[in-house]
Amino acid sequence: MNFNGKRLYKKRGGMICGVCAGLAEYLDVDVTIVRLIWAICFFTGIGFLAYIAASLIMPFEDEIR
Repeated sequence: MNFNGKRLYKKRGGMICGVCAGLAEYLDVDVTIVRLIWAICFFTGIGFLAYIAASLIMPFEDEIR
């Protein structure tokens, strides 16, 4: 995914798969905000499936450079 020269990817060393850290860097927001949004979505039902899908689809940072 490319938006204004930015690329969406997972970050190695993240809490679980690095999805939230990569998404936070892409959106230029604090990772805690992204994790809170994922947690809220998790408890509403769709967050778990979305996180699993993102962790399978998104490449790692070093795989795209």
